[in-house]
Amino acid sequence: MSTYVYGITAVSHPSVPEGLTGVGDPPGPVRVLKQGGLAAVVSDAPEGLRPKRRELLAHQNVLSEVGGSGCVLPMRFGSVAPDDDAVTAVLAERAEHYEERLGALDGRVEYNIKANHVEEAVLHHVMAGNPEIRALAESNRRQGGGSYEDKIRLGEMVAAAVKDKEADDAAALERALEPPADAVSTGPESTGWLANVSFLVNRESAEEFLAAVERVRADMPHLEVRVNGPLPPYSFVEPGPAEPAGTAAGGTDVGTE
Repeated sequence: MSTYVYGITAVSHPSVPEGLTGVGDPPGPVRVLKQGGLAAVVSDAPEGLRPKRRELLAHQNVLSEVGGSGCVLPMRFGSVAPDDDAVTAVLAERAEHYEERLGALDGRVEYNIKANHVEEAVLHHVMAGNPEIRALAESNRRQGGGSYEDKIRLGEMVAAAVKDKEADDAAALERALEPPADAVSTGPESTGWLANVSFLVNRESAEEFLAAVERVRADMPHLEVRVNGPLPPYSFVEPGPAEPAGTAAGGTDVGTE
């Protein structure tokens, strides 16, 4: 039976809550593997595991329960090792890295921020800030819509201006939220979002960070800003060696949906 890994803690971390279960159908009991000063929170890995909502929530629930009483380095959904011995071997192999990360992330959580434009509002910004676009739009209006070429030209100009505005607003949002955070990690680009950024925040500074988010919303009403958190610090477990030996991490990021 292969071993499913939820996260890594210090061996001094309080034990997992009694009766805690994780992924699988039926859900597998969660247990702890210890090696030196580290411990891995694991369960038996079910066959045919898929990133379905129930399984993703089970993974997150284990991390939330364990993380509520101390720092845990969260593994991505789908992190599986061949067996328990492979897990403890990785703990020994990467002990220095994991211990450094546990110290750096202690008392900290992740907030993921995604933002996109409110279409009507950003078009108003683009029109108001670009005399050339306004002039062409007015010319087309006076001509009953304008020629085909002028319509195409206007559309291209507006699209380019909106793209520039996306880049400017993404940078402005990150600048506004960076001061209360200890670290920043830019996520992969995804369709529909002009910004996808994770911030590492000290639990004691969470209210300050969320207040900064509200200021962004007030100052930039043409943005739709979504906050996901507090989360385990998924985006800040690395840097370090690319992947633990003997594990295979799944491709689903349960922290930034």
